[in-house]
Amino acid sequence: MQLTLGPVLYNWQPERWRDFYFRMADEAPLDRVVVGEVVCSKRAPFFEPHLPEVIERLMAAGKQVLLGSLVLVSLRRERRQTASLAEFGHGLVEVNDLTCLKSIAGRPHAIGPFVNIYNEASAAFHAAQGATRICLPPELPLSSVAAIAGAVPQVEIEVFAFGRVPLAISARCYHARLHKLAKDNCRFVCEQDPDGLVVTTLDNEAFLTMNGVQTLSHGCCNLLGDLDRLTQSGVRSLRLSPQACDMVAVSEQFQAVLAGRVEAEAARDRLREIYPDVPFANGFLHGAPGASYVSG
Repeated sequence: MQLTLGPVLYNWQPERWRDFYFRMADEAPLDRVVVGEVVCSKRAPFFEPHLPEVIERLMAAGKQVLLGSLVLVSLRRERRQTASLAEFGHGLVEVNDLTCLKSIAGRPHAIGPFVNIYNEASAAFHAAQGATRICLPPELPLSSVAAIAGAVPQVEIEVFAFGRVPLAISARCYHARLHKLAKDNCRFVCEQDPDGLVVTTLDNEAFLTMNGVQTLSHGCCNLLGDLDRLTQSGVRSLRLSPQACDMVAVSEQFQAVLAGRVEAEAARDRLREIYPDVPFANGFLHGAPGASYVSG
């Protein structure tokens, strides 16, 4: 079982974004890292000047680098941005929108958790197109994960194991609308919420998290207690999604459990200290409501 760091989904300050990856390169026990802006194409120009040095630092540290594509491609400039991924020569492109497949036709690539692969047939189709690894959508139950992994043994199957769960993407920007701004003149107000903005119900209960054009869960997915089941089901990699907490410490807890140095319950308690005030959830994997946590 290996560890993958997913792309930063939030709008962090460029220097914070760069320094985050530098630290992950130097200190985190990770096998691979996904970089690139996948949520909003308007953010990309702020990070692109730092991307070459981030990739170089990660590769020098022995990490495999994947470059993620946009989750939703709807504009002409976004199509051009997606097509340019074919020039990436440092590792695999991770496909998050199927329009990206045309640009990398015939090349080995990865499939991200934003592509709806819900059964064995769709996984086999992507494997035939050149997918060498697939991160499955986080809402799949363990039975489906096992069935898909068994159907494509030549593909490395990965599951979303830590972080707020990405649920939906929209052409509209919720952050801009909240601040009474147009999307084209959003003033990048999403940067005010580096861990997303919690959405509450009319009863003032935390419900979802808003991140620009993206909707995520309020609870944090945590599959530490399910690692044995995932291994037995054929899963070969776990994805940790960056949150505004000490992600080096998060990766260390997962690695410690995988290596048998720490019990899952003790590591889970440590994660509560690292990322407090956000409830843990693993309901999707157990076929239960996604926001629930099933112990044992």
